[in-house]
Amino acid sequence: MASKTLTPVPVAAPGRPAPERPSGVRRLLRLVKPGPTAEAGGAALYRRWWLPWLWMSPAILGVTVFGVYPFLNTLLLSFTNAKPLGGAADFVGLDNYTRMLDDPDFWLATRNSLLYAVIVVPLMVLLPLMLAVLVEKNLPGIGFFRSAFYTPVLASSVVVGLSWQWLLSDQGLVNTWLEKAHLIRSAIPFLSDSWLILFSAMGLTIWKGLGWYMIFYLAALGNVPKELHEAASVDGAGAIRRFWHVTVPGVRTSMMLVGTLTGIGSLRVFTEIYMLGGSTGGPGGADRTLPFYIRDVALDPLTGNAGYGSAVSVALFALTLGLTLLSQRLTKEDES
Repeated sequence: MASKTLTPVPVAAPGRPAPERPSGVRRLLRLVKPGPTAEAGGAALYRRWWLPWLWMSPAILGVTVFGVYPFLNTLLLSFTNAKPLGGAADFVGLDNYTRMLDDPDFWLATRNSLLYAVIVVPLMVLLPLMLAVLVEKNLPGIGFFRSAFYTPVLASSVVVGLSWQWLLSDQGLVNTWLEKAHLIRSAIPFLSDSWLILFSAMGLTIWKGLGWYMIFYLAALGNVPKELHEAASVDGAGAIRRFWHVTVPGVRTSMMLVGTLTGIGSLRVFTEIYMLGGSTGGPGGADRTLPFYIRDVALDPLTGNAGYGSAVSVALFALTLGLTLLSQRLTKEDES
C-alpha cells in the first residue's frame, strides 16, 4: 500500500485563529506587493526586504552620479594626460604625481592652504563659541543682535568679497579712517601685498562664518546643565573660569565638529582669494591655494592638463581625508 505524504496543517496559537495557507496566486502577489504574513507582527506585516532600498534608491543614485563616479573618474584621469576640452588621452602612469612632487607652485599652494587652516580653524572654533555665550541670554533686543551676527551667512560670497574690496582698497574706508585718525601715513596695501591678501582672506572667511557656527554652539549650550554653572558660582568661580571649566567641556563634541568642518572648508577656499587677490591669486600667484592651483593647471583651454589637475585633486582629497581622520581620532580619545 503506497504511503501518502502528509501536509502539515498550520496550528493556531492559543487565543488566535488558525492562519490560512496562501494560494499560489497570493504568494505571487506578495512578491510584488507587500502584504501581511502569518509570522510577522507590527510594521513588519507590510514590509519587504527590498522596500528600504526602494526608498533609498533616489539618494543612492544621486550619490553615485554626482559623487562616486566623479571621484573614480578623477582618479582615473590622474594617470593620463587628458585635456580639459576632451580628446584622446594617453596613459602616463605616475608621471603626474612625480611632476607634482617636483613642482614648487604645488608646494606653495599647499603651504597657503595649510597655513589658512592652521590660522582659521582655531579662531573659528573659539570665536563663535564666545559669540554664542554673549547672545545666549534672553535679554531685551537680543534677537536683533543674533540676526545681525547671522546676516553675513546669508550674503553671497561674491557680494561679501566685493564689499571687502571696497573696504580694504587704498582709498577704501579702512585706510581712509586710519589716515584721518593719524594712525598711518600711507595706505596699507591690503590688496597688493601677498601676505596681507592672504590674511585679509582669512578675516573674510572668519567674518562670514561666525554666525553660522554660532548657531551650532547655541544649540549645544542649551544642553549644558545650568546646575553646573550654579555649583561653580557657589564655589567662587568667576565668568572666565566657568567658561573654561564648565562651558567648554560641555560643548567639546560640537567644537570637534566645528573644527572638522572649518578645516575642510579652509582647504577648499577659493572665492576669498579670487575676490581679494584677483584672477592670478595675488601678485605672481603667491596666494594661490590648492583649489585655485587646480583651476589654473587643469581648466585652461589652451595650456591646461586635466590629468595633472586630477592628480593635484587627489592630493587635496588625501590631505582633507587625513585631517578628517585625525579629528575623528581626537574626538574618540576625548570621549574615552
